[in-house]
Amino acid sequence: MRIVVTGASGNVGSAVVRAALRSGAEVVAVARRIPPERSAPSGTRWVRCDVGARNADVVLRAAMAGADAVVHLAWAIQPSHDRRRLVRTNLLGTDAVISAAEQAGVPHLVHASSVGVYSVGPKDRPVGEDWPTEGIHTSSYSRDKVAAERLLDAAEQRGVLPVVTRLRPALVVQRRAASELLRYFAPALARPLVRAPLPVLPLPDRAVTQVVHADDVADGVLRILAARAGGAFNLAPEPPLRPEDLAAAFGGRRIPLPASVLRAGAAVTWATRLQPVDAGWVDLLLGHPLLDSARARDELGWTPRYRTTEALADVVGGIRAHAGGRGPLLRPIRLFA
Repeated sequence: MRIVVTGASGNVGSAVVRAALRSGAEVVAVARRIPPERSAPSGTRWVRCDVGARNADVVLRAAMAGADAVVHLAWAIQPSHDRRRLVRTNLLGTDAVISAAEQAGVPHLVHASSVGVYSVGPKDRPVGEDWPTEGIHTSSYSRDKVAAERLLDAAEQRGVLPVVTRLRPALVVQRRAASELLRYFAPALARPLVRAPLPVLPLPDRAVTQVVHADDVADGVLRILAARAGGAFNLAPEPPLRPEDLAAAFGGRRIPLPASVLRAGAAVTWATRLQPVDAGWVDLLLGHPLLDSARARDELGWTPRYRTTEALADVVGGIRAHAGGRGPLLRPIRLFA
């Protein structure tokens, strides 16, 4: 099987490339910034492409020639203050990937959506793939994930792509991506988290969430490709992480905090560029529903190796160890004296 992976140098992409190579697949890895040749996985052909660039369709069509499947993982979270750049990568880029796949005659497109595509939902029970997908309106990340799925809706209506699949995972983590995740969400905490546990973590009651290990997401992708399974698939293990679990993972204790206070703090510190996470991420954390992965279990035989607590421990251990991976996105974060 010949698989084209966009966003191949990032958190999820690196895991999918590893898993695909282990399965014996031929991998064409597409990334804006590719790893140095000496550190790139052997057996992979790398193609440099910014999916949001004007000439992306030409490069993508060439990369997809003869492909059995395209796994579209390219997505930008930062710089959060540059809205135009995020739209260019996330929406124009997704549209370019869909168009190139149609023109190249690719039989199967797998798109990485997210738990962020779902409307506000319950924290006391999981929901299936039929939960409304109107997103969290105050989160630009969520709005873009919804808009990207609408592009998939249009592609399915055109009927050119035989099979279209939407991955809807929880937050994806792994030890190798510890530095990447810190850069995206909390670079100011890099030094404190490496040096000592957090004594306290202020969190609202609705800070109940799930995380899924990148290797388990990659396993889900390969199962989807093998089965040529279309539609949407939630990917999230059990059990849900409560605020107390999140605090304990970082070596501290949770203290209750009103959601309005956390949101206001995020808004002010983001607006003043003290940290890169806007208030929409708080709304997303507190608003997104828990995910039921029964469809993936029943139809694909997907059984995650890592429980939520184990996946969280893996990435927190990576943070403590100043861990990273190969390539520009996964490189260890710099710690200044």
